[in-house]
Amino acid sequence: MKELLANPVLVKEIKLRFRNMKSFTGLFFYLLIMGIFVFGFINLTSSISGSGFFRPEESFMLFSMLSYIQLGLILFITPGLTAGSVSSEREKQTLNILLTTAQSSFQIIFGKLLSSIAFLLLLLVSGLPIYSMVFLYGGVSPSQIAIIFLFYFLTLLVIGGLGVMYSTLTRRTIVSMIVTYGTMIFLTAVTGFFLILSVSLSSAAMGTGVSPLSYFWASINPAVVLLTLLEPGFNDEVGQMTGIPLPLWVSYTIFYMLIFVGSIWLSVSKLRVNMNKYR
Repeated sequence: MKELLANPVLVKEIKLRFRNMKSFTGLFFYLLIMGIFVFGFINLTSSISGSGFFRPEESFMLFSMLSYIQLGLILFITPGLTAGSVSSEREKQTLNILLTTAQSSFQIIFGKLLSSIAFLLLLLVSGLPIYSMVFLYGGVSPSQIAIIFLFYFLTLLVIGGLGVMYSTLTRRTIVSMIVTYGTMIFLTAVTGFFLILSVSLSSAAMGTGVSPLSYFWASINPAVVLLTLLEPGFNDEVGQMTGIPLPLWVSYTIFYMLIFVGSIWLSVSKLRVNMNKYR
């Protein structure tokens, strides 16, 4: 692990990214908008209720909205940060020079991946003080926030791994970015559509109950899994309807870890293959 963190590729990429004023300007406006949203929500809710108090159930609603905003941030920004990590080196004709160094293929891929998602990790960590606002009003436990952030970390790792894989396999950054965003849309919108379709078809055919196929579509959809983490009772309902007692987050973790390991393995194995055709 010490050798991986001392990776020259990782150190160089992090220095280039965090010495850029645009990174901290983006971080400032992100926190500013999140802060305005939180205080605006608290003020508006207290005014509408007429009591002047912010109740625990309203605090949980705020926490849920912040959680989905953070998930949207991960889903839409991670592809843009990772999809050009290797292909940009190829376009600048610096990839061959990088491959002549003493760094192994895994060190190069690992450095590119971690440096690309480091900014997103900074965004998530910097948003913790805003998340802590919900503790002032109750309704959310610290363990629930920890679970949500572990879910975020797994999701951005997988999407980042897919972005690096597509960046390794394709010649152009724009192609890699389109394919990465397409995969992200499939994992969210398309699986959500298939989930609704399978529930509708199974309900129409059997009258009651939901087919196990609905469980599969729900278990790989980040938005649905996040809902079960926010509302554990919903997970029990899914188990009763599908007849599969396994929690959705367990299937989600297994499926996404397999995708992550497969994408990293494919990136490492294909990094030095057929380099002559890119000259």
